[in-house]
Amino acid sequence: MTTTVIERKWYSTREVAEMLGYGLSKTKMLVLTGEIRSIKDGRNRRILARYVDEYVERRAQEAEAGRAV
Repeated sequence: MTTTVIERKWYSTREVAEMLGYGLSKTKMLVLTGEIRSIKDGRNRRILARYVDEYVERRAQEAEAGRAV
């Protein structure tokens, strides 16, 4: 017997806020301004895990670049 593990493909704005340790308002603003990409699903916004990773990587690169100056 084979067990299939289903992994989450996308998250709500609230879930991403919790993942990042941000407030919901800040996370919604990041989505609104396009800093965190999202997908419109009906009336809701959904954020792919890779979009969160892209945002974190970009912020890390910005922080590293700021230290190098």
